[in-house]
Amino acid sequence: MSARISRGQCANCTCSPGLLSRANRRSSLFAQKINIKRSQSGTINGLQSRKGSVFTIDAASLCLPDVKEINTTKRLTALRKKMAENDIAVYIIPSEDQHQSEYVSSFDQKRSFISGFQGSAGVAIVTRDLMCMNEIPEGLAALSTDGRYFNQATNELDFNWLLLKQGSIDQPTWEQWAINQAIQQSLDSGLTVNIGVDPKLITNKLYQKLIKLIETSINEPKNSQAKVELIAVSENLVGSIWEKFESLPNSPDKNSISILELKYSGKSVKDKLSQVHNHIFKTSTNIEGLVVTALDEIAWLLNLRGQDIEYNPVFFSYLIITKFHGVTLFINKLRLSPEVLAYLQLNNINVESYESFYSNLLTLSKEFNVNSKQFLVPNNSNWDVIRHLKCGYNQTLSPIEDIKSIKNETELNGAKIAHLKDGRAIIKFLAWLEDQLINNQELIDEITADEKLTEFRKEEENFVGLSFATISATGPNGAVIHYKPHKGTCSTINPSKIYLNDSGSQFLEGTTDTTRTVHFDQPSYEEIKNYTLVLKGNISLSTLKFPENTTGNLIDSIARQHLWKWGLDYGHGTSHGIGAFLNVHEGPIGIGPRPNAAANPLKPGQLISNEPGYYEDGEYGIRIENVMFIKDSGKFYGGKKFFEFETVTRVPFCRKLINVDMLTEEELAWVNGYHNIIWNELHESFDKNSYVYKWLRRETAPLVKSR
Repeated sequence: MSARISRGQCANCTCSPGLLSRANRRSSLFAQKINIKRSQSGTINGLQSRKGSVFTIDAASLCLPDVKEINTTKRLTALRKKMAENDIAVYIIPSEDQHQSEYVSSFDQKRSFISGFQGSAGVAIVTRDLMCMNEIPEGLAALSTDGRYFNQATNELDFNWLLLKQGSIDQPTWEQWAINQAIQQSLDSGLTVNIGVDPKLITNKLYQKLIKLIETSINEPKNSQAKVELIAVSENLVGSIWEKFESLPNSPDKNSISILELKYSGKSVKDKLSQVHNHIFKTSTNIEGLVVTALDEIAWLLNLRGQDIEYNPVFFSYLIITKFHGVTLFINKLRLSPEVLAYLQLNNINVESYESFYSNLLTLSKEFNVNSKQFLVPNNSNWDVIRHLKCGYNQTLSPIEDIKSIKNETELNGAKIAHLKDGRAIIKFLAWLEDQLINNQELIDEITADEKLTEFRKEEENFVGLSFATISATGPNGAVIHYKPHKGTCSTINPSKIYLNDSGSQFLEGTTDTTRTVHFDQPSYEEIKNYTLVLKGNISLSTLKFPENTTGNLIDSIARQHLWKWGLDYGHGTSHGIGAFLNVHEGPIGIGPRPNAAANPLKPGQLISNEPGYYEDGEYGIRIENVMFIKDSGKFYGGKKFFEFETVTRVPFCRKLINVDMLTEEELAWVNGYHNIIWNELHESFDKNSYVYKWLRRETAPLVKSR
């Protein structure tokens, strides 16, 4: 159900003149600015109305955002009826699509549709009470998500839903909760209880984990009489009821696909295929085929880019590479232009329909089985892939994911170019925002700031789009790690509070991801101290040298050490891999405490973020994020090479928030050297008489200790 919020419904918003009044300013100033709007004339007291300023604010619309409020009662009832038709008592609804994408298209946001929760990570579980004899089926519904989304989920879930706080000591995992519900229903009814899931939406690894957990749970003496099975439900039950409540989003498989020129990719399709071919088939005589389901891997391998998923330049497809049958791309053929078709033909890529992937896989695997050959199946493939294999298989890290993560020289140069462009846009933005808030005393909300930054990015050549939804957060909103402002409901930026901006771009040359935390007024001692501790962590990781075969979990504490000294920390990873005009989050590497950061060593050529932070709930958030690449340091010890990082981000830190006396001489030299690079590379981009030029000169001027 969609609704507009009336003024009388406002609670703790920032749209009233009283709440928007600034320190040392009369609240009547804002009211004055609202009242002088004259929409019909186009001028106000002889002044030209300025788009985006308070002169264009319509006071009547300040509290009238378009907010989608969903009562899920009827949706859950419809789903439970579908569950009954399929003899399912517990139904699992993951966030992922059939390609296990981190971000999914609107068409695939089934978990959001059924729960109302719009966050990107989480699992929904819906139960159907087998003992209920009512015409309207009953049951429970739970949404599991992690700490980044607890506040958002609390606000967005209606009364039908329980929130399972992933990682909290006093709550079960969603897997255990779902199995416990099934066991209890089996014990109560004496029946075999089925847990259902769309096999395309979970990995085989997760399937195996659930099977093992079911076996362990029913082997407990108190549950010995329970009978529980995990079954595949090929028809997606949420998808089957969607159109009863709202129009199904358009399938994105009609969007255009383009060829990424060699001057951006740095390596031809034939060279990439040869590299993959050698990696797979020359190291194993038993492997005869590779299944590729990850969209960014297919886009990288074929030097093609699409727009099927917002922020990610990928397209829906599958790929099968075989030793003797060549390479086959499974895609909607109608979306391929004559140019792309000719390009694929030139590179000996066969094209089949997207829908025929599983039948082709089944046929090939039967042939492989006769010859005692196997498929190599990446860990990120879905369970349905395994279900269609009629031959042996070896499941491991995708060789394409590993090869793709090591950028070639062209891709690394592209990253530098992309960050130079993005740095110029962010510098313009931060200078503009300061000028508007402080000098012009304008009222800028988080969305307006986001839109202005995007305007500056669009001025750069080869800008394709954003690489993720911008986190534009003032004051306490910055403490919400994955905060997303919404038009009409977002906060107005308060210059006396910390402002955090985490954003990125997609350029033909590369993908960017930058976070800067700034203050426009007088920060407190605590804010300065904590910002400086985060900065010290960023510098420590930036300047680290480490031996080959080092995994990210081993160096995570390098970035946290300064916070730890004060008993402080942050609840997210320190680093993630980054694609080359591809996904902003890329495997297989990372730096953090989680097991995935321990799985694969850091290698030269990999692009990685550096983003320590600190969050004071209800007050402010601090995060400083740069992008770096790994390179050979030229040092050796014990027969091992040592690697180091080179930072490519080109945005200065906030000097107001730096306690220079907390920095060591080495740290101070690094910051001043970094700022000097930014000044030298970018100051000529701006007019010497402009506010941006003066802002950049001030922010990059050498820092000096007070003692």
